[in-house]
Order: sequence, then C-alpha cells, then structure tokens
Amino acid sequence: MHEKFQFTLKATSGKARLGEVAMPRGVIRTPAFMPVGTVGTVKAMYLDQVREGGADIILGNTYHLMLRPGPERVARLGGLHELIRWPHPILTDSGGFQVMSLSGLRKLDEQGVTFKSHVDGSTHHMSPERSIEIQGLLDSDIQMQLDECVALPAEPKEIERAMEMSLRWAERCRVAFGEQPGKAMFGIVQGGDVPELRVRSAEGLKQLDLKGYAVGGLAVGEPQEVMLKMLDITLPVLPTERPRYLMGVGTPDDILKSVAQGIDMFDCVMPTRSGRHGLAFTRRGKVNIRNARHAEDMRPLDEESNCPASRDYSRAYLHHLVRSNEALGGMLLSWNNLSYYQELMQGIRKSIEEGRFADFMAETMEMWAKGDIDAR
Repeated sequence: MHEKFQFTLKATSGKARLGEVAMPRGVIRTPAFMPVGTVGTVKAMYLDQVREGGADIILGNTYHLMLRPGPERVARLGGLHELIRWPHPILTDSGGFQVMSLSGLRKLDEQGVTFKSHVDGSTHHMSPERSIEIQGLLDSDIQMQLDECVALPAEPKEIERAMEMSLRWAERCRVAFGEQPGKAMFGIVQGGDVPELRVRSAEGLKQLDLKGYAVGGLAVGEPQEVMLKMLDITLPVLPTERPRYLMGVGTPDDILKSVAQGIDMFDCVMPTRSGRHGLAFTRRGKVNIRNARHAEDMRPLDEESNCPASRDYSRAYLHHLVRSNEALGGMLLSWNNLSYYQELMQGIRKSIEEGRFADFMAETMEMWAKGDIDAR
C-alpha cells in the first residue's frame, strides 16, 4: 500500500522508459495501456477479464458520468470504484475532448463551457473547478485538467487561443485540486501541430509542478508523422521524473512508435470499438473476421495467445457470430483485442528492462508485415 502518488523510472532503452506509478489503490506498470471505461464499463467486457488481461488502470469519462448517473449519485453510492467493482486505479478525463467532438451543442468562454446534453437536451455548465469537483465526487485517482482540444487541421491563431485558455484553465484546476497526497492531477499539453505552441504549453504547465503531464490534441485527424514530430518537440521540455500520457492513442503501431519517443501511458477505444465491428488485432496484424475466408476455418485467431477468446474459439465460429450480429461476437473480439494490447505492453516493458526495445519494435513490426495465416 502506497500512501502517496509516486512515479519511479526504472530503466531506459533509447528514449523508451520503463517505470512504475505507485498509489494507494495499486501500482501501474509503465508503459501502460488503459482500457477505456467511458460510463463505468469497458464495453462488452467483464472488468474481471480486463484485470486478468493485464490492465492496472482503466479510464472513466467525466462528461458522460456527469450526465448519468451523475457525480453526486456516484458519490452517494461510494464512488466509482465501489459502484463498478474495480478496486484498482481509475483515471478520469476532464470532458475536454467531448467539448470538441460535441461542438455543435456547446458555447465556450473564459469561465468554462456551456453545452446541451446529447442524452436529453438539458443545459450544463462545466468550469475548470466543476470538472475537478466532479472527478473528486467520482473519487478517481488521476484527474485531468479541463482543456480545449482543437480538431486538426486548424488555423494557428485558433490553436494558440485554445492553448492559452487551456493553460489558464490548468492553473485554475491546480488550485481547485489542492493537495491530495494519494491522488494526482495531470496537465494537458496543447498546441495542435504548431511546434512553438507545443513548447510554450509544455513550459507553462511545467511551472505548475504537476504530478504528471499529458499530451493532448493529437490523433484527431493529423497524419502519424505529425503526431510523432510533436512528441519529439514536446517531450524534451517535460520533466523526466514525471509520467507522460499520450491521450486517445491509438493503434499498436502508434503505441510502439510513441513509446520509442518516451511516452509512458496510453488510452484508446480502438481495441473494444474494433472488436464490436469484427476487427481483431493479433501479433500477425489486423484480421477482419467478417471476411468469407474465415467461414470454414476451425483454427483460432492465435494459437499461442494466453487469452481464451484468441486461443480457444475457431475463426469459423467468430465469423458466424459477427455475421449474425450476435453480441457474443463483439465480446470475444473485444476480449481478444484488449488482451493483445496488454500482451504488447508486457513485451514492450520486458524489452526495455533488457535494453532491447529497438529490436523488439523491429521484430513486432516484421511480424505484422508478414500478415495473417494463409486461408484454408
């Protein structure tokens, strides 16, 4: 049991970092992938499976949980961990990304954002202070500042305005968060695809001496090389002794290349969303189980996997389930995908510990390039 929030850097391999975030509810091994549990559920998964697959932490969404069941209700029920039966760490995002994605329903000013609920049309106001208050009511372990995330491409002036406002909001969130020894508030670096704005944002956040730093506003429409360039520019500005979280990323390829730049934490809906649409991630790359070539193939997705969904169910059965729109198809493929992501993270951590991350990255990408097993 760790009383305080503490990040320890244990090894490096190139710029890739092996570390550990220790906090009262448990230890997060980094680089870490956080399954997204938007409304208190990792879609189509039992949380027991999520944990057994290797997840040390999951993510919850402030915007969605605010609308239902409501933060005050969650607090009365003992907090999010108690409600969903997940006693391990939870990170909550601030609602900033939803502010961007729901731009048709919102009005934004210095005080915060006023928006209409996509559920029932009711009007809500979220200030930086209210965002932190909601995250406190949810009793999350890592809380994110409220920020404004701009979709790319965008005009530099618009990117600068949003970045400056996000910095001011970070300061207000820091004050609202106060001192909570066992918990952490992370700031979010913004600045779009403009290098000098990214540096200014990172330097401004560094002045606040936060327990962790996220890079936001990437993987929102720009090419991968732009994302990696922004990381290359931003990460050297951030303190090495604090965790670095790349928000909303991404594909296994994105994750490998971002670890190579020095990122410690990731989250993305991709493994579960893809699973619900018939797409499997495996060590041989992506497999579209809807394709007719799998209809009579009794081989599993991956005979070497530790995950029952990948190892014990035939492609023929998975194909049938998905083509029949059976819920079990999405459940099994989500399970496969999350397990693959966690196996990838485990391989990454082991390779950094052994000082051979570059080799691991090359071997993994070579395996993807070979592609899936031949059809029968």
